[in-house]
Amino acid sequence: MDRECHYALVSQQLDCFYPSIQRQLLDHCSGYVDIFEQPLNHYPKDLHPLLDNLRDQYHRNLWRPAIERIEQHTAHSGVRIIPITSPDYPDPLRQIIGAPCLLYVRGNVENLHLPQIAVVGSRRMTRGGADNACAWSRYLAAGGFVITSGLAHGIDGAAHRGALEGNGKTIAVMATGIDAIYPRAHLALAEQILDQGGTLITEFEPSTQPLAANFPSRNRIISGLSLGVLVVEAALRSGSLITARYAAEQDREVFAIPGSIHNPQSRGCHHLIKQGAHLVERVEEIVDEIGGALSGLANSAARATKVQPELAFEFDSASHSALDSSTPQQSLKTDEANLLQLLGYEPVDMDKLAADGTFSVADLSRLLVSLEIKGLIESRNGVYQRLR
Repeated sequence: MDRECHYALVSQQLDCFYPSIQRQLLDHCSGYVDIFEQPLNHYPKDLHPLLDNLRDQYHRNLWRPAIERIEQHTAHSGVRIIPITSPDYPDPLRQIIGAPCLLYVRGNVENLHLPQIAVVGSRRMTRGGADNACAWSRYLAAGGFVITSGLAHGIDGAAHRGALEGNGKTIAVMATGIDAIYPRAHLALAEQILDQGGTLITEFEPSTQPLAANFPSRNRIISGLSLGVLVVEAALRSGSLITARYAAEQDREVFAIPGSIHNPQSRGCHHLIKQGAHLVERVEEIVDEIGGALSGLANSAARATKVQPELAFEFDSASHSALDSSTPQQSLKTDEANLLQLLGYEPVDMDKLAADGTFSVADLSRLLVSLEIKGLIESRNGVYQRLR
């Protein structure tokens, strides 16, 4: 464990060093290492008492048992600890109010930097709600979007499964410790997410059990990671509406699928629509609306896709991935054309592309999704190959 990660972990154990104070203090330095090692004269004088207190607590070592317990749980389980100061921390989440200071991650960290759409809804879903969550997620995932949800019963689980069926990536944001899958019935789903290149993520320490207060906190991460939030079904008193509220506060797009006026699981969606959420009846309406945030990427997806699904449609992923001759290479932007030239026709992974130094990881993530949606490359388990 490097020093930055060590000090970030320790900071969560110190008395009165609340996350809000951590973020304010980090505005004055480059990271957690500086908080504990940089000379005091580098800071404004009014911060000296706080820094003295933190350093005194550090030298008293009262934090050590908790850190040793965390290290025991993460050392051999493939868990990565990502502080807010790390370049691996997702930028959209870093920008929200109340961003978590620390993330525990299993699986593919690169997914955190790809365009994400959150799909959430009722635990007590109807059959139609289940079909829509699965089918819309399958379509969006096949088009290059990462599907983000909360691993809960109902719509969340259907969304994750739909993404996996579309051979896409999905992120499960947990309200428990990274080693405490909840509900236990989704243990196999969590393993499937990891096996297919997906990601599990939480802000809570290992072994943290499901507590009611943790779920709203989890919801702000779901929306914070995403470009937009789709609510498939929701009652009026629903955690999904909390996620939608966070999304609106974070300047994310909010989408809601309407339903029968007689279905109590539709009333939350109708409430959101009355409050200004986008009413969506076809999945490409989401793609078109998100397009602004992706600089035209989503509109390319709509052109390159032959199937335009309605509610509860049956989606043929083969037709979605087929090449569309109406997307000529001449229409590519300069950076897309340069990356396509760099790719060649041999399979290559993200690490090799990044090692070239031509593009940053963030730019690679954006451009690869764009080229894949345009039908010019394909991605299989993180390996990219040019098709034409």
